[in-house]
Amino acid sequence: MDYQYQYDVVVIGGGAAGLTLALHLAPTTRIALITKGPLSESATLYAQGGISAVLDESDSTESHIRDTLEAGASLCDMEAVRFAVEHGQECIRWLTSCGVPFTRETESNRSHSYHLTREGGHSHRRVIHAADATGRAIETTLEQRIHAHPNIDVFEQHIAIDLITTAKLGIASSRCVGAYVLDKQRQEVHTFRAPFVVLATGGAGKAYLYTSNPDVSTGDGIAMAWRAGCRVANMEFIQFHPTCLYHPEAKSFLITETVRGEGGKLLLPDGGRFLSKFDPRAELAPRDIVARAIDHEMKRLGIPCIYLDISHKPAEFTLRHFPTVYQRCLEFGYDMTKQPIPVVPAAHYTCGGVKTSIRGRTDIVGLYAVGETAYTGFHGANRMASNSLLECLVFAMSAAKDIERELKTAPPPPPLPDWDESRVTVSNEEIVVAHNWDELRRFMWDYVGIVRTTKRLEKAKRRVDLLTKEVEDHYRHYRITNDVIELRNLTLVSELIIRSALSRKESRGLHFTTDYPTPDNTKRPTPTVLCPPNYGREQERPGTDPHLTLV
Repeated sequence: MDYQYQYDVVVIGGGAAGLTLALHLAPTTRIALITKGPLSESATLYAQGGISAVLDESDSTESHIRDTLEAGASLCDMEAVRFAVEHGQECIRWLTSCGVPFTRETESNRSHSYHLTREGGHSHRRVIHAADATGRAIETTLEQRIHAHPNIDVFEQHIAIDLITTAKLGIASSRCVGAYVLDKQRQEVHTFRAPFVVLATGGAGKAYLYTSNPDVSTGDGIAMAWRAGCRVANMEFIQFHPTCLYHPEAKSFLITETVRGEGGKLLLPDGGRFLSKFDPRAELAPRDIVARAIDHEMKRLGIPCIYLDISHKPAEFTLRHFPTVYQRCLEFGYDMTKQPIPVVPAAHYTCGGVKTSIRGRTDIVGLYAVGETAYTGFHGANRMASNSLLECLVFAMSAAKDIERELKTAPPPPPLPDWDESRVTVSNEEIVVAHNWDELRRFMWDYVGIVRTTKRLEKAKRRVDLLTKEVEDHYRHYRITNDVIELRNLTLVSELIIRSALSRKESRGLHFTTDYPTPDNTKRPTPTVLCPPNYGREQERPGTDPHLTLV
């Protein structure tokens, strides 16, 4: 059975960015919020550190801007950086009004009552947090408000397949008018019509074998936007978090950077420190430097991990600041108050994404992207710690204001065709999907990881080209499934990462290649921008998708 829904705004993704945008629009707007798992399952839920914002009188907006620009290695967009930093306090006020329980100082003579910590790249204590589970506090608080709002309908266990544009329908214009969405429980494809669609699907960490991201982080929004005709930017800059718990059953559990910010030391197996050889800031250096240093030492010594030690701090201090990390480590047999814990780097954050304005607008009218899905220019070549939640909040608010203005004059979407499965069959070769998924993540880890070479990238490009053909063939001939949708998106996003990495003939920020080991300072650095084949085209060639029958 086919279903068609009509809303003012369709929001795809349920992390901090999607929830924030939906709540800001909800008083005057009918919204469909689509999440491919439970509403709470997003990267936000697992964010431990906090939100960077200028809240202390000893800090300043200009200092936060300088730190962000330095971490971004000359590739940040100055307008986006200033906009985000200047709206930080507003975001914190809004979250506190929603009831987010930020950690407060036990004893303080400061101008505020919140405990602020310091993380890598920051010159001041400016990271506001809720113990070591800030993301969970934000996600659960906003989720309660989402469920309570009468103007928001939540569609859990639904995964978006593709966007619907007027160009795809053969209409001589370029506007996003909806999306096709698979109801995973009923295995039915539904059509969502709306004059505005917002992509808030997070990043693409699952392209890599080891990642701190949840299973939903498969680059869906980036892939859908590219197929619809949007440009992407800076996809070569994948941030690897330096410290994820090393244990076969831990599934790359992230150890918050705040552990280092509060005095944790990184050690070799013999107990020796090593980071000062790579950067004078040692444990407080930006993540790209720390991750490469760890990778270097692991390869030099042939060791599977290094160690993070905060056992020199009083146990009460560690238990108060890191209750979630402490308990999780204890489950795997490590008491961080008494011993170092084993850690390794893992893919963590996608700094690039769908190219947008500071209002969240993409290249297609009616289509917005916010959060990790978007490239705003805020992060540049490397994301500074705890700037990600700030970006989610600031640009989601900005996009909501823009959509609210545009709704007054937006035309209603035209009639849309239902999803057509009359020309496809049920696959009996799902092992092919599983094999391709595993192969993709392994060669991305081996060839497109922390340290790259042109030869490895070229090998990865050949492999991803072959996988793309196989995945597209499967997509065209068989009924759609969750695994096929995710693999199709991950394969495309991996290709974009590889193409972007090959095009940058220098090392900068998170992109490090031994063939060009230094930054190219002979010219002003510019973002890597890729254009899809249908970029700027008013119409697409009909019949290119076997699941779409135009009448």
